[in-house]
Amino acid sequence: MDVPQLTWSSVIFSDPKGGKIVLWPHLPCVRMPNMLRPRESWDGLALLASSNDLAEWRIEEEQDKESPGIHRDSALTSGTAFGRLVSDLVELEIDGPNIPDPEQIRLIKHAENARGGMPIYSIEPNLDDEIWEDYLTRSADEQVRLGNLLATLRTSKRWKTTRRAAISQIEKNNYVDVELGAASASSATWWLEEERWNSDELNCERNLRFASRLRGALRDLCDSRVDDGGAQDRTLLVPIHQAWLPSMSEAISSWPDVELVVTEE
Repeated sequence: MDVPQLTWSSVIFSDPKGGKIVLWPHLPCVRMPNMLRPRESWDGLALLASSNDLAEWRIEEEQDKESPGIHRDSALTSGTAFGRLVSDLVELEIDGPNIPDPEQIRLIKHAENARGGMPIYSIEPNLDDEIWEDYLTRSADEQVRLGNLLATLRTSKRWKTTRRAAISQIEKNNYVDVELGAASASSATWWLEEERWNSDELNCERNLRFASRLRGALRDLCDSRVDDGGAQDRTLLVPIHQAWLPSMSEAISSWPDVELVVTEE
């Protein structure tokens, strides 16, 4: 699996039905520098996670306030790919790692407090969605199939090889120093390690479903202000892991059918 281009700039899509989707790349567990945060004005927030995930993040945030670093320390001893990522990030002079993800939490709080509350959308379906349940079942079967193969490979060697390859894919930026660049390389390595557990076909299917739901969230955002002459110019902000940006951009660019998504209550 090749390392994608790792850019720091938002990608903006003008939906044929009206409104804009802004994909903003960030690094997992890292508080991004102000100059790398989205500059675009936005009207609603879409998270590539489920409602259950959002609820879990709120719990983790409270737990971290009571016991600072508890989830970071747990990840470090987990023996997982995510644990490797956190281990890499701990060694760098960056603002992180923090769990739950600080940028997603920051944006949620901003959406809740700005303009009397802006809409927040969960793009990943919950488990009561039959189509998503079927996807997860097939994904689990694929992970079992690939598990034996991946288990025979040296994860540590593969991690170092991928991380080295990622360095050349990092876009140059005046606000990105060596430490943040290293965090980008490690984050991309983690993302690709996770993606390897699914086939390309399943990953593509997920991306297209999410793209459909992003379009649906945008439609809800625009239609919720039908009394406003500028309703069709609404902008939906979507924070996304930097390494995921290229494949999600490709999925959105195909303009799959709209799947209606309503805001979180």
